[in-house]
Amino acid sequence: MLAKYDVLLIADEVVCGFGRTGSDFGSHHYNMKPDLVTIAKGLTSAYQPLSGVIVGEKVWQVLEQGTGEYGPIGHGWTYSGHALGCAAGLANLDIIERENLVGNAAETGGYFQQQLKANFDGHPLLGDVRGVGLMAALEFSPDAQQRLHFDPALKVGPRVAAAAMEENLIARAMPQGDILGFAPPLTINRGEVDEMIGRAKRAIDRVTDELTRSGDLKSGKKEAAFTV
Repeated sequence: MLAKYDVLLIADEVVCGFGRTGSDFGSHHYNMKPDLVTIAKGLTSAYQPLSGVIVGEKVWQVLEQGTGEYGPIGHGWTYSGHALGCAAGLANLDIIERENLVGNAAETGGYFQQQLKANFDGHPLLGDVRGVGLMAALEFSPDAQQRLHFDPALKVGPRVAAAAMEENLIARAMPQGDILGFAPPLTINRGEVDEMIGRAKRAIDRVTDELTRSGDLKSGKKEAAFTV
């Protein structure tokens, strides 16, 4: 449809690029053909600041033609192509390839997704369990079938994140709602996945118990959901 109406597609790969989904890029994972791809985080694994844009042939032809007609495009900014950032990026990409971290994200990521479903599908606090590769989210809801939302004043997501921190697990409470995000390192193994999910479950069970006792969560599935 985009090609039919000559609409450009820009893929934001700042998070999904360089293996996070179990493919080199999220675009590859979903068989997308973007005209522009924005990249950052995974490019250097944040050891040094570096970002960029991968330009497709269609856009590049316009830039090349425009340069010939109107002169060079002004893109030589103060911090563009910084040597230290580029060196860190090259070293990081070499490690990703040499240690097959994309392959690990696919294989261990598949196990990660299976274990998330096995541990949290049907849990009374969960409205949705979703993810791909080594990226996932648990969305909390007082009623999974109706996809209801908790009162924001209860701060369910931040409470779960705080409880996880007490279990020595760093997980991010997402700002879009009561959602806990996971983005473990691409080097993670199955044993570490089990440890991570175990800590997350203890944290979530604790907050579930608090909400049940306060009357903010009502569910007949509580006892079954707490069975390991």
